[in-house]
Amino acid sequence: MRKKYPQVLLALGWYDYRLHKGIENYAQEHGWHLSTDLAREKVIPWGWDGDGILAWLGAGDDLADFVVQAHKPTVDFSFRRPQLKFTRVLEDTTAAAQLVANHFSSRGFRNFSFYSDIENWIYLERGRAFSKILKVAGHASGWLNWQTSRAYRMDRQAWKRKREWLAAELKRLPKPVGIFAASDSLALELLETCAASGMVVPDEVAIVGAGNSLLAVEAMHTPISSVDTNLEALGYRGAEELDRLMRRKVIRPDPVRIAPARLIVRKSSDLIAVNHPGVARGLRFMWDHCHESIGVDDLANAAAMSRRSFHQAFTEQLGRTPGAELQHVRLERAKRLLTETDEKIELIARQCGYQSSNTFWIAFRHVTGLTPKKFRLQAA
Repeated sequence: MRKKYPQVLLALGWYDYRLHKGIENYAQEHGWHLSTDLAREKVIPWGWDGDGILAWLGAGDDLADFVVQAHKPTVDFSFRRPQLKFTRVLEDTTAAAQLVANHFSSRGFRNFSFYSDIENWIYLERGRAFSKILKVAGHASGWLNWQTSRAYRMDRQAWKRKREWLAAELKRLPKPVGIFAASDSLALELLETCAASGMVVPDEVAIVGAGNSLLAVEAMHTPISSVDTNLEALGYRGAEELDRLMRRKVIRPDPVRIAPARLIVRKSSDLIAVNHPGVARGLRFMWDHCHESIGVDDLANAAAMSRRSFHQAFTEQLGRTPGAELQHVRLERAKRLLTETDEKIELIARQCGYQSSNTFWIAFRHVTGLTPKKFRLQAA
């Protein structure tokens, strides 16, 4: 028999309030008692005796040793130690990379790179997924990795040397270039290095980070685009998995992956990197009017081109038809409205340029595999 109020320990070697909020929501719904996250204070609670552990086993071996020796049902939010037999709930790094690749591609970029500075498991996953997605699409992607560079050092000169190395590497890249930074803090490094070196963001270097964690980002001169990695949903699902584990004692062999909530587009990457002026005009018109009942003829008119010439030039520049891109833009807008508002689905269909909710329903399910209602429920 389980105790009436399960005692759950938070052993989070890496902390974000949104992850904690998701855990807290589940705990409140199911009558859990959450023990204080002593790991935040660098205190390992040897001797703790409860029902289960929610862990983020980062760099510290002492915390990992404690969790292993506790012999309690455990869910780990990290993949740093894959040899440990725990149920894991992780970010869907492939889906995150796909969002960024689609974003850069939709704006006409042909040059891409990834930026990281340490051999962190999630950085590696994001970078490898980004490179693979672009390769499948027929694009090469570079990788700026400070830790593997010849200039790498860890002394008092490290910060200065790193910025000098990064500036030199950025200047060598073909422009314009879309760069996916492994984290928001690294995206900020890119932005500051570009500013110090006279490179214009986003005209020469477009930047997207991951985590949506920067403070007062909208107050920045150049706000940074970022993937919202859905940490609250990650925390909630982790707690849900621990509840299942405490009841059934069966460890999942493969990680549970949580899809990102969305890509938040800000000034740092909001550029049309298309050399064809007509296609660029058509794209801008598409973004500005996708909520209206427009079609390919309207895009061609905005581009001041014939329909046939516009279709051919658009496909050559972006690798897909104007109609396919218009549907993609509309459905991305629909996803944002489904997750960020409580508007009725019929109204969202109209706000995304669909003439009927049935047409919207069919298009949405065809692309996502989910109905709009189910997508909203899963994102909640």
